[in-house]
Amino acid sequence: MHESAERDRGDAHFVVFPDCEEAAAAARFFRHPGTRVLAHASGRPWLIGHWSGTEIITARAGGTALAAVGWCAADPQQLERRAARLRDLTELDALARSLPGSFHLIATHEGQLRVQGSASGLRLVFHARVGGVQVAATSADLLATALDSRPDTGQLATRLLWPVPHPLYETSVWQGVDAVSPEDALIVSADGQRVRRSRWWHPPEPTRTLTQGAPAVREALAEAVDLRTRPGGVVSCDLSGGLDSTSVCFLAARSTASVVAATWPGRDPADTDLAWARQAADHLPKVDHVVWDADASALVYSDLLGIDDLLDEPTIGVMDRSRVLQQLPWLAERGSRAHLTGIGGDHVAWCSEAYYHRLLRTRPLFALRQLRGFRALWTWPLGATARALADSRTYPGWLADSVRHLRALMPESSVTGSLGWGMSPRLFPWMTSETERLARQALLASAAQARPLHPDRGLHTDLELIRTCTRIIRQWERMATRAGLPMASPYLDDRVIEACLAVRPDDRVTPWQYKPVLTEAMRGVVPDECLRRANKAEASMDASDGLRRHRGDLMTLWTDSRLERLGLVDGEELRRLAQRPNAPGLRDAILYSTIACEVWLRARDRAPRPESTVG
Repeated sequence: MHESAERDRGDAHFVVFPDCEEAAAAARFFRHPGTRVLAHASGRPWLIGHWSGTEIITARAGGTALAAVGWCAADPQQLERRAARLRDLTELDALARSLPGSFHLIATHEGQLRVQGSASGLRLVFHARVGGVQVAATSADLLATALDSRPDTGQLATRLLWPVPHPLYETSVWQGVDAVSPEDALIVSADGQRVRRSRWWHPPEPTRTLTQGAPAVREALAEAVDLRTRPGGVVSCDLSGGLDSTSVCFLAARSTASVVAATWPGRDPADTDLAWARQAADHLPKVDHVVWDADASALVYSDLLGIDDLLDEPTIGVMDRSRVLQQLPWLAERGSRAHLTGIGGDHVAWCSEAYYHRLLRTRPLFALRQLRGFRALWTWPLGATARALADSRTYPGWLADSVRHLRALMPESSVTGSLGWGMSPRLFPWMTSETERLARQALLASAAQARPLHPDRGLHTDLELIRTCTRIIRQWERMATRAGLPMASPYLDDRVIEACLAVRPDDRVTPWQYKPVLTEAMRGVVPDECLRRANKAEASMDASDGLRRHRGDLMTLWTDSRLERLGLVDGEELRRLAQRPNAPGLRDAILYSTIACEVWLRARDRAPRPESTVG
């Protein structure tokens, strides 16, 4: 536990139990020094874990109890009224779809248990049979520890794919632990023996025009920021100069909280972030603007050997961990109680060009004009663009076909992935034949039953990008709290995502304007001159410098490699690669998935096992 319980906001993790004798016996596996317990009306444990008093809201009425854990706009009276008139657990779908914030919603009603996270995937749910009864948890490693489970080698092999396609990234990497999809709630029977999934969330149909949708986006984002700033005190914000973080800063500055805005300039002399950030800060006289020394910022690949965060799955977020966490202790010392980021803006305020695959068939003249613009913007070759637009494979068909290209070179153009179902997954030369066998097996098994996140490949891609982003951010939030300051990303709240997705794709993604939805939504909040930015900085120089500077760490990482012990990588090939940090292709992040899995396995080796308490 940290010195202040309130600092634990943002890292609530807990296990949920049905109200039966077997579950009460299973609870002994999760009672450790410092854990909190919330009981059923019977006195048996309902929730066991860690949370701060400011991030949990509970209510009871008769045999019904509700709890919301995280950033939630509900109050106890609202939940109590809902609990009093609840007749069936499915009635909670409407509540979950209406409340602003990012939280877990837990309910017990007539003995049945319901547990759900967020549609974004930032709050996840897992379950396993422990002590003969089904229990749910917010983190897979909580269940794995109780089961004394080991990572599943086949799952690790699929995590070595680059990228990992839907739905393979939504599984648990632990033997005996199952994952629940973000759009589903987990229902556990009263006796704790049976579980089922209940769909509670569907993406909105993108029917609003830009004029209709922008006010809803502004309202949703303002509410998301207000939820974090409403308690007052000091909050900090990233101010990169980009449209996403700038919007959050201006919204936070309207609150009663004192705001500290922090800017990390890039090392690249062509990086214009600092100029845009200072321009925004000039319009925020009450905001304390802190500019860090660019040369003091941590590089990509920093401190990989020292990472000991206890995470429930590998994450490529370890590559930027030091950069993300570097400023947080100082901001905490300045009194910040939460750090707001602009992360997620790229994923919701913009959208996939893959929508034009459908638009070409429904609005051909409009789509052709836009596609000419995209070809010029992204330098898409004409032949590859035409082939991508002609591709009519279903998602299962595309997933099955990807098996044939696992060892192929990465495509020179991004157009196939941009206009298709996504980038086809790849394995790289240092990955063994055993990894290939396991990955092929997983891909084919998944293709046999996979369904896209939406029939429209554009909306499917949008949802997939949001979920792959939140898989990283949920781990960063845990790291940030441990570093001393909880982190929050308002763009990834479900209501903000829904407001953005409801805008027509031809208004959201266009080659002629940068992030038109957010630009229009923030008019009147952010000064017009700050809304004119039409690009964002790249960290390619920081990444390439980090690869060169930390080549020794990479060499050490592949010495006695845990992945090599499992037969998943060729350690000698990786050690040779570490000696050639300027090798073609490395700047394309192809090492990320391998490093993520290796660092995660090493951190698990160092993890202390919690001591159980009896009773």
